[in-house]
Amino acid sequence: MAMLERNLLADLIDHLDDKEFTIISGPRQSGKTTLLNQLSEKLKEREEEFYFLTLEDHSILSRLNQHPENLFDFVIRSSEKKQFVLLDEVQYLDNPSNFLKLLYDKYQSRLKVIATGSSAFYIDRKFKDSMAGRKHLFELYTLDFDEFLMFRTGTGELQEELRRIRTNNDYISSRRKELESFFIEYLTYGGYPAVVLADSPERKMERLKELMNSYLKRDIAESNIQDQEKFYRLMMILAQQTGSLVNVNELSKTLRLSVTAVENYLYILQKCFHIQLVRPFYSNVRKELIKMPKVYFHDCGLRNVLLGQFNPIEQRIDKGMLIENYAYIRLRQLFGNDMIRCWRTADGHEIDFIINPASCPGSAIEIKFDEENFNSKRYNTFLDAYPEYSITCRAFRASGNINSLMAL
Repeated sequence: MAMLERNLLADLIDHLDDKEFTIISGPRQSGKTTLLNQLSEKLKEREEEFYFLTLEDHSILSRLNQHPENLFDFVIRSSEKKQFVLLDEVQYLDNPSNFLKLLYDKYQSRLKVIATGSSAFYIDRKFKDSMAGRKHLFELYTLDFDEFLMFRTGTGELQEELRRIRTNNDYISSRRKELESFFIEYLTYGGYPAVVLADSPERKMERLKELMNSYLKRDIAESNIQDQEKFYRLMMILAQQTGSLVNVNELSKTLRLSVTAVENYLYILQKCFHIQLVRPFYSNVRKELIKMPKVYFHDCGLRNVLLGQFNPIEQRIDKGMLIENYAYIRLRQLFGNDMIRCWRTADGHEIDFIINPASCPGSAIEIKFDEENFNSKRYNTFLDAYPEYSITCRAFRASGNINSLMAL
């Protein structure tokens, strides 16, 4: 079996020779430590001098908390060759941003730090300012569908088949049923590597429950959440409302929390890479709702375990929400979060996603479970307001590759 590599690995290798420190952030159990191990192998091949330190080792953590330059208790100083320090779980430091800032400012010419940090590392709103120009942030999410296929099969054959489907509208794949079976599995159990590699549906569900019960609790603890029960309830409500507008005032009343507390919980959930609030697209049309975002999960498996729903997609009453959540994940992969918007007017006209690249006309995408439910006339209000946009439908059940959700 080929070595299971994440797509991000190539970008990280390209960044090895850049002066900026490399920071890899993402949800727990998404594979950050594995990436560091794979980078260490690449550095070994290049005959570079490198050190791998984990801050889950309390003796190392204690020394580094005393002063950043105590790093050289574990790293032999060298004036001849640049040294690479791979630092795992940097968020455990008392002040990780100051730690990295001092090392960069004093030793950037001969020291390169490559650090992983779970989500809580970035809950400090001041972090970006304190490391401006000194770090490049890479975000590692759970497996996308392309990576999922590699992890499940151990080869790139189905990845290549998916590429053909996506790039050739006339291509009719002989392996489409096989791909669809994997696609349904991905929609059901998501892309956490340990879940994908589990050898049975029962074990996949167990792994997801372990992730929710163990690692989510660590996010809660590190984020200083005061009311854990209501935090979990908020996540369950958001799972039930995937693809819907988030009304903070309603959530405040439902959970009996202050608006400020709800907003803080939503902020933490985003910084922990569990959800994304997609902002609305608007111009000056007064009827457009410009305040409330829509919510999506970064992993469908996490959403499903919160709901306790693992039924086949055809049997699910939330199947529309589920495929719309997948569409968000794919669009995030293609365009990044900053380019994704939603659109809805006060009188109920809406479009699932607006993609608005800065350098070219944008596009509007509507997601349907069945292509037959798409009626282009329903979107005339949007087209009248934004004639430069085009609208396409992506459906789970579609007549051809050009419209299928999997071919997005």
